[in-house]
Amino acid sequence: MTDARGADVQGVAGAGAEKDAGPRRWVRVLGPGGLDDGQVTTVHAGPHIIALSRRDGCFGALDNRCPHQGGPLGEGTIEDGVLRCPWHGFTYDPITGVSALPHAGTAETYPVEDREDGVWVSIPDDDVATRTVADTVVDTLLAWDVRHVFGMVGHSNLGLADALRRAQERGDLTFVGIRHEGAAAFAASAIGKLTGRPAACFAIAGPGSTNLLTGLYDAKADRAPVIALSGQVPSKVLGRGAFQDVDLSGAFKEVAVTTKTVLPGSDHSELVAQAIKTAIVERGVGHLVMPDEVQVQPAEDEPIARPAGRMPVTRVGPPEEAVADARAHLARARRPVIIVGYGAREAMSEIIALAEHLGAPMLTTFKAKGQLPDSHPLACGVLGRSGTPVAAGMMNEADLLLVFGASFSHHTGIADHTPTVQVDTDPMVLGRFHPVQVPVLGDCALTATALRTGDTAGGERADQAAEVATRWADWRAEKARRAARDRGHGVGAAAVFAALGRHAPADAVISVDVGDNAYAFGRYFECERQAVLMSGYLGSIGFGYPAAIGAAVAAPDRRSIAVTGDGGFGQYLAELTTAVAHDLPIVHVLLDNSELGKISREQRAEEMEVWQTSLRNPDFAAYAQLCGALGIRVDSADDLDDALARALAHDGPSLVHVIEDGELD
Repeated sequence: MTDARGADVQGVAGAGAEKDAGPRRWVRVLGPGGLDDGQVTTVHAGPHIIALSRRDGCFGALDNRCPHQGGPLGEGTIEDGVLRCPWHGFTYDPITGVSALPHAGTAETYPVEDREDGVWVSIPDDDVATRTVADTVVDTLLAWDVRHVFGMVGHSNLGLADALRRAQERGDLTFVGIRHEGAAAFAASAIGKLTGRPAACFAIAGPGSTNLLTGLYDAKADRAPVIALSGQVPSKVLGRGAFQDVDLSGAFKEVAVTTKTVLPGSDHSELVAQAIKTAIVERGVGHLVMPDEVQVQPAEDEPIARPAGRMPVTRVGPPEEAVADARAHLARARRPVIIVGYGAREAMSEIIALAEHLGAPMLTTFKAKGQLPDSHPLACGVLGRSGTPVAAGMMNEADLLLVFGASFSHHTGIADHTPTVQVDTDPMVLGRFHPVQVPVLGDCALTATALRTGDTAGGERADQAAEVATRWADWRAEKARRAARDRGHGVGAAAVFAALGRHAPADAVISVDVGDNAYAFGRYFECERQAVLMSGYLGSIGFGYPAAIGAAVAAPDRRSIAVTGDGGFGQYLAELTTAVAHDLPIVHVLLDNSELGKISREQRAEEMEVWQTSLRNPDFAAYAQLCGALGIRVDSADDLDDALARALAHDGPSLVHVIEDGELD
């Protein structure tokens, strides 16, 4: 017979089967007089859960799992001297575990003694746990340096959860229990974006795993490596309409670069290693499904598949013909401009060296904000809808665009009428929206170096650095004017980001949500060495705070700052308690205009009535205090500096609740 996991359960007809022969130890499970006659209760003895009962003055100790489907016998009742399971009504003798029902099986028993100081139960002396498939999975994650797991423990992932617990107790990984699986996926996606290495998210079968999907689509859209671990219903009921039975590989097929089910006879470590390698190489989601009973199968001698000898060097140099063509275009250009996308994030030192060699201004896409210090004399800030007039002006006057690792999104608005050299590692991205003069397939760093070291001399180039400085002076004066505006209805976004620029540590990780707060951040905040995380191509509202949790876990030596609107934070409001529970010193700057402001603007732009965008919000500062965090309310720009200084000095989570005047741009 089998229990709820499909694992074998031994029974002896007509007599109780003693639980696990071998070395044993006695454990006190109940004090004297702790159980009335005719009652049953649940007790814990080491890792064992026991249904302890008393009948006619005698104690009985049964394995708490009903042999039928694993129901909790300790939550049942004793009726006419027999113990009835609360799930399906199967009955067992509470002393011997024997059932009068021929199909019910026999419950396993533990030796029990009633002593002067209480009730004692004898359990196997099994301090060394049996190594399981789940241990193999976790050890493979660790071998590939997957050290952070976010998720929620539940009935169909308990074996894997236990292996994660053991690894955390050894100090090998960090597990963060979250309040919603979507937050787990966003946190893991954020770490993939920040480090280029995968973290894992973890959920039960059915709705737990489907809750991961939005955050995993974010990872897919922004090409961030993530590992998703799904528990699954037992194999024997899979596909038969069991409780929470969902075809998870089918559900994840579109979002994941690989999705595999770990079966009893699988080479378990190799499957995990393949999922991790695929996630890293293809920059996407590696998904593993683990049926409940497979997680706890013994796996004493399984070797661990390690990364040595499996990971190739993926940086490929550009073809010489394309480099020569690009050099020729640069030699003829009087006003070349470099546009940097998120795909060039690992090539910034080489691109900056090329820009300085050419005297070319550098613009970034919004998603690439933070890759380039705005204080660099050739930096122009963000290009596009979330951008600066400095960047827009320099692009519009360019006679050649040299574009590294950008998608040419319509949000950015890279000019299609200016001669363009485009560099990318993905051939499908080259010339995706319109033909370019020189498509260069190659690593951004290697290509930038090749262009810098070759002959790009030509005619006299304009002194664009001086023009950049003049444009910045004009824009900073305008930003100061906007920051000083006050209509008496709250704080303007320009003032918020001016203050954040004065206080944010230069190496902070800033996670930005979707909405008007993001547009204002891109336009007004000037980066130094801060890393910026966002839901770039998916644009999923709610990303900001879970991403800040991921950043705080992955980079504890850098201050994690979340910038959100009230709409975005409202989606994952409870994750503030996660930050408190794990003592994560996240500084949250919350812009509250009681509205989905971006949507209201879009409705007005389409000449529609503004409808269903107003929000009913709590006092977020008071909410933070109730959660155990520091909450500070800001109604005036005069209070911003003090509030941010207090939040940054606090050694736990803090929330600066800014009452925003949404009419001040």
